[in-house]
Amino acid sequence: MLETKASETLQEGSIFGQITTMDHEQLVICHDQATGLKALIGIHNTTLGPALGGTRMWPYATEAEAITDVLRLSRGMTFKNALAGLNLGGGKAVIIGDPKLKSEAFLRRFGRFVESLGGRYVTAEDVNMSTADMEYIAMETTHVTGLPQIKGGAGDPSPVTAYGVYVGMKAAAQKAFGSDDLSGKRIVVQGVGQVGKYLIQHLVKENAEVLITDIFEDKLKKVALETGAVAVDPNSIYNLDMDIYAPCALGATINDDTIDRLKCAVIAGGANNQLKDEAKHGKILLEKGIIYAPDFLINAGGVINVGAEYYGDYQEETVYKQTEKIYDTCLHILEKSEKEEIPAQEAAIRAAKERIEAIGRVKLPF
Repeated sequence: MLETKASETLQEGSIFGQITTMDHEQLVICHDQATGLKALIGIHNTTLGPALGGTRMWPYATEAEAITDVLRLSRGMTFKNALAGLNLGGGKAVIIGDPKLKSEAFLRRFGRFVESLGGRYVTAEDVNMSTADMEYIAMETTHVTGLPQIKGGAGDPSPVTAYGVYVGMKAAAQKAFGSDDLSGKRIVVQGVGQVGKYLIQHLVKENAEVLITDIFEDKLKKVALETGAVAVDPNSIYNLDMDIYAPCALGATINDDTIDRLKCAVIAGGANNQLKDEAKHGKILLEKGIIYAPDFLINAGGVINVGAEYYGDYQEETVYKQTEKIYDTCLHILEKSEKEEIPAQEAAIRAAKERIEAIGRVKLPF
């Protein structure tokens, strides 16, 4: 048998290879046979504080797909929390399976796994998880936020997330068009879940021409009827003429297949990890002259909301004022991108890392 050396390059695509590449601190595998729970918790960086990030539940095709997702999402949370000025690190959890599997025992068992980390990870709701689910998780751990208002929490953070995306979109419009007025702008919103729905309301109110799409036809029709937005086929959106593309569903919609089909001046949406390959596709957007508002920058309203709840100083007015700062931060990053001729994603990551490194030095012993 050949001896392996610690100095050997880790195999590309391996779990430790991915963790090393993305600089993660920890990946926790959670399994409970009795309830059928299969979950992963990714802790990316805790320099600024406990790793806060929501839990999503999704029927991933493979375990490898779930691992990649939790690592990408938790890394994004580090940058999101840093740029939002929060004293929180980055983490995320994914539960593998059909959301119909959820039960009290299932969720409480997941809560036990969160509790076992001793506060290194704080969870909240994300895709296919609700404030009601957080109630069950909270029965087993105090390291949870995003609880219903009736239980003393701040409730659904989606309206604040959507507001942050909205002001970030306006900042991107200011950079692209010389004005942040969205009236008359043709905006395609992909995904009409909670964040997408509230974003659409802001856009319609500002008299934008809003086109919407979703893979769930019943939900799409309902939001179109409620808001007056025009529903379009999910398969056609990348070929539409538009001013702004707002991805608000799952990530990686800016990829090799779609990026040359997009006819827009601005990309600004609420989805996480919109660039399938952040280095490659970020550079292509820069070369094409498309203004890209980094997702982890403009969708930070939700974590600002749940962060305030977790630390026990929640005031709605203060949360919205802090979320409004996303406008100035986004404009600063876009200007930095232009000046240094680097993709906006890269400019935002650099700014986040600079804050993390600076605060890390503050915490060093005298």
